[in-house]
Amino acid sequence: MTIPNLITIARLVIVPVVIVMILSENWGFAFALFVIAGISDGLDGFIARRFNMQSEFGAYIDPLADKALMVSIFVTLAAIKLLPAWFVIIVVFRDILIVSAVILSWVMDKPIEIKPLIISKLNTAAQISYAAALLGANAFGIDISAVNFALMLTVTALTIASASAYFMGWMRHMDG
Repeated sequence: MTIPNLITIARLVIVPVVIVMILSENWGFAFALFVIAGISDGLDGFIARRFNMQSEFGAYIDPLADKALMVSIFVTLAAIKLLPAWFVIIVVFRDILIVSAVILSWVMDKPIEIKPLIISKLNTAAQISYAAALLGANAFGIDISAVNFALMLTVTALTIASASAYFMGWMRHMDG
């Protein structure tokens, strides 16, 4: 077990705490933990690369921890009516689509290499920014209603574009 992997596991353990903080409307703590999770995500990657501590386990657990945090936050914000269900369904469906495609590829003995696409990185940045904006706005009492719908539409468009790009790549892979 490497230091980066321990940091990633700690980030995974933070997820239910963030959810409890959101449900109890302890926005400041939820936002602080979200920021800590973000910093830890950069830190574990830096340490892994800098000190040659990359591992196969880390390659799997890191994106799992990221997705667990983002999906949990969006689902929880929808549950308390801060986000519409249609938005969260799109975000969650993208992740389910990607994971299902990878699993099906393995089952069909045509494993696919998972490489983040530029559109996917933009999507992730937009999702993180939007979650931070929502948590931060509630933590600091900032009204973001003027830009909220535009942010949501941006995340929606990037999520659909990312899902489409991965799906088309997967289809080409399975056809080849």
